[in-house]
Amino acid sequence: MLREAQRWLGTPWHHQASRCGVGTDCLGLARGIWRALYGREPYGLPSYPRTVPAGSAEVILDLAGRYLQPVPQPRGSVTARPGQLLVFRMHRDFPARHLAILSAPTRMIHALSDRAVMETGFSAWWQKRCVAVYAFPPSLEKDMP
Repeated sequence: MLREAQRWLGTPWHHQASRCGVGTDCLGLARGIWRALYGREPYGLPSYPRTVPAGSAEVILDLAGRYLQPVPQPRGSVTARPGQLLVFRMHRDFPARHLAILSAPTRMIHALSDRAVMETGFSAWWQKRCVAVYAFPPSLEKDMP
């Protein structure tokens, strides 16, 4: 899983894209990893806006909860293992909107707006905004449409 995430390093950021070496956003990175692991995506995503207003539906958390395995978190801290998906809420009143793959205890791989896929520190700033952690399933035993 981590080898696949590392393969995407340097892929330019492109809203709604999901092609390694060509363009991706943070959701596209997770989608691309899913395809590499399982062969096809379980859900056709509708187009989505670059920004989401406060009070919008929690689409990312809903999809993650449907297809990935939640990793329970202790209150007030983040405990995740390399290879797990981190979900971030950038502003308290807005839906979760950013994803990353933990690559080491203090590092993560993600696609930041207007930049390339990169590995950065999983700093206190990011940890404070992490609202959920998910593991990719070991197989596709979960229901898929």
